[in-house]
Amino acid sequence: MTSSNEKPSLLSPNVANSNSGETHIRSFVHRRAHITPSQEQALARLLPQWSITYRDSILKPATLFGNDNPLILEIGFGMGETTQKIAQARPDDNFLGVEVFNAGVGALLKRIDDNQISNIRIIQHDAVEVVRDMIAPASLAGIHIYFPDPWPKKRHHKRRLVQSPFIQLLTSRLKPGGYIHCATDWENYAEQMLEVLSAESMLSNTHNGYAPRPDFRPLTKFENRGLRLGHGVWDLIFTRNDTPTPELNWPKKEQ
Repeated sequence: MTSSNEKPSLLSPNVANSNSGETHIRSFVHRRAHITPSQEQALARLLPQWSITYRDSILKPATLFGNDNPLILEIGFGMGETTQKIAQARPDDNFLGVEVFNAGVGALLKRIDDNQISNIRIIQHDAVEVVRDMIAPASLAGIHIYFPDPWPKKRHHKRRLVQSPFIQLLTSRLKPGGYIHCATDWENYAEQMLEVLSAESMLSNTHNGYAPRPDFRPLTKFENRGLRLGHGVWDLIFTRNDTPTPELNWPKKEQ
């Protein structure tokens, strides 16, 4: 484990070739993760009901959820504990969780089924491609990035998810007034997050620096354990301002 969050394998950017031959950052690296029989059963039984297959076309949330409620994107939900609790506490919001690892997807599917939660959908795919190809500009009410892989070694910092090009892309998908909420238990990564988010002209910080943990983000058992050991946790909450979206220099597939 590299973080006190519940994730056995966490999202981090990695450079890979797209189908079009272009190079871009991916939101994950391939790692082995243990999957339990119950998670495997949930994948087999529930994936068709609650998941969306990646495709190079824009999602229609109203069709997907059957309502026009605000849409919140979560990148890297790990084992789904936080996603479940937030979705239950906010039934008037819809949640789209993106995760690549079978164990985490199976765990969240089981939570959805056990608790009869109807406002979560899952895409099991690289988050960068999902945001680029499936999320319409100015369509999200919020974005959650909780405890991404900190890549603590300095030579690996370039693999971190929260970097300017991806944050610019993400921000372009936020509605004016929509928010992006990041959390990490690595101080150096928190400093990088604050620097990157503060440098994005389309975002405004809701606090002077770091934010107190909002009530809607529950403490996980791993986070509680870290806090008892004296580990810090840093939250950042920025909102989309009225700055026009610039022309994005991001690899796009030819239509």
